[in-house]
Amino acid sequence: MTIKIDQSLPSFEQLPRIFAITLDDFAAISLIGEEQNKYLQGQVTCDVNSANENSLLNGSHCDAKGKVFSAFRFIMRNKANLLIQPKATLAASLAELKKFGVFAKVTIEADENLAYLAVCGQEAKTTLAQHFSTLPCESSPVETIDSTTLVYIEGQIPRYIIINEADKISALASKLNITTYAHAVWNLLEINEGFPTLNESSISAYVPQMLNLQAVNAISFTKGCYLGQETVARMQYLGKNKRALYSLKGNGDVVISADSIIEKQLGENWRKAGDLLTSYTADNGDYYLQAVLASDTDETTNLRIKDANEASLHIQPLPYTLTTQD
Repeated sequence: MTIKIDQSLPSFEQLPRIFAITLDDFAAISLIGEEQNKYLQGQVTCDVNSANENSLLNGSHCDAKGKVFSAFRFIMRNKANLLIQPKATLAASLAELKKFGVFAKVTIEADENLAYLAVCGQEAKTTLAQHFSTLPCESSPVETIDSTTLVYIEGQIPRYIIINEADKISALASKLNITTYAHAVWNLLEINEGFPTLNESSISAYVPQMLNLQAVNAISFTKGCYLGQETVARMQYLGKNKRALYSLKGNGDVVISADSIIEKQLGENWRKAGDLLTSYTADNGDYYLQAVLASDTDETTNLRIKDANEASLHIQPLPYTLTTQD
């Protein structure tokens, strides 16, 4: 059974009150074993020891210099720790975790048995309640019913990630019988919520604060040592970070690619402003960008895509402030 995909690309404002997204670009690193928590606690920025089967943690995995391999969502499922993330970052993060994991009682591998479907919108809760006896919520964001795990993500548009084997995800999508978009629409939601979506070229390029990970409670500053912790703490307490994650929006006949360059105006000239992480172009010409720019960039800064002279970019508000949540 295959899921029927609506290939249209709606703007944020055009999204319906209930819709699904096939998360084909999602993957997960699985850690299971006697020392899975102890080992992972020393590798990632979030406080693994605070988690339980109903917890959802945002987190990141850094190298020894504090540069981010991956930004992930952490859950426990069937006794395993899962780091759910884009496929683009999985290989680098997995290789590094395995490198040090040989000294611990833990099995670390890519989970290749799971599939992911998001159900989103203001009517998502009502719709899913017709199919599941229990739904996750803000206070208990992860629930597992039989073989299905549901993960609730707060936001302007409520989202539920449904995790199971591929055939069961397909069967559920058929039962739901709602508009189902491709994974690109998930990127649109992540851009608007300010959760970083790394690509292969951005691996090991940024410390967590450059990706606003402190603002989405993905860094614990009280948990103790982990790989890259000294750099992360120095950035936080000495104020050395000069970059931040931004959500940008424009409209026009502009082709956006991974190589597109964001520029800012300096007098009569234009100079590179920062780096593009991910983008989404709607059918109506609206385009949304997630970028790392200088942290003093504000609404008075003139921004554009290089060579797109008539198409200006506008900074969009994010649902958080750049302060520590821990």
